Amino acid sequence: MPSLKDLKNRIESVKSTRKITKAMQMVAAAKLRRAQDAAEQARPYTERFNAVVSGLAASVGGSDSAPKLLSGTGSDQIHLLVVMTAERGLCGGFNSSIVKLAKQKAEELTAKGKTVKIMTVGKKGREQLRRDFGNLFVAHVDLSEVKRIGYANAQDVARDILGRFEGGEFDVATIFFSQFQSVISQIPTAQQIIPAAFDAEDDGASTLYDYEPSEEAILADLLPRGVATQIFAALLENAASEQGARMSAMDNATRNAGEMIDKLTIEFNRSRQAVITNELIEIISGAEAL
Repeated sequence: MPSLKDLKNRIESVKSTRKITKAMQMVAAAKLRRAQDAAEQARPYTERFNAVVSGLAASVGGSDSAPKLLSGTGSDQIHLLVVMTAERGLCGGFNSSIVKLAKQKAEELTAKGKTVKIMTVGKKGREQLRRDFGNLFVAHVDLSEVKRIGYANAQDVARDILGRFEGGEFDVATIFFSQFQSVISQIPTAQQIIPAAFDAEDDGASTLYDYEPSEEAILADLLPRGVATQIFAALLENAASEQGARMSAMDNATRNAGEMIDKLTIEFNRSRQAVITNELIEIISGAEAL
């Protein structure tokens, strides 16, 4: 049975931990507001951009003059998986859920005889994938020094991916990230970005506009920007999801610390009462002996 001193030290230790988790929860809540606003403001632009490019792509169809980013290499043998996670932990299952989805995709492709290459964005994903898929790593992007995600960060990642595609290093590229829904709901998502893949929806963009120069020339200019735009949107969704997951995790940790303090306090009081009772018994026994 632990001594009173041990129990008191443990209570103080848990109280200190609760202060830390509470502070982290408040910081995450403040960051979440900015990250959520950024993600939500980017969605209309991304959706409209994709709608316009989708209309252009539909009109170009499978013509021989279609840009390579749209038509692909004609093969799907080599896949590049771009796994986007956080640089820091203490955010519940945020990182693990993205990594789990990427692992499933990698195992599925490997089982089909495909060649898999992995590019990681964020330290935590790289750490979790290293043991089983370390031999598949081809690149890593470190964003630990970036305080606030900007379009320039997405452009850097996009340039690396596009350079590898132009160099013939892969045929298909897929990004993995977490789409923000709410503080308690973030959805792990896989999205193919090369060759460009669009939803079947058609909002009429291709019939409302005449494009000059040719649609193929416009697509050749827009598709690389589209890759950067999709990566930027994914990074913003990830940033909001990370803070939401951290806020929820720290809230749970704070509650658990409070419950532990209550239990330890009860145990401390019982132990102290037992010590007092024993001392009283010893005093009474000594008095009777006199």
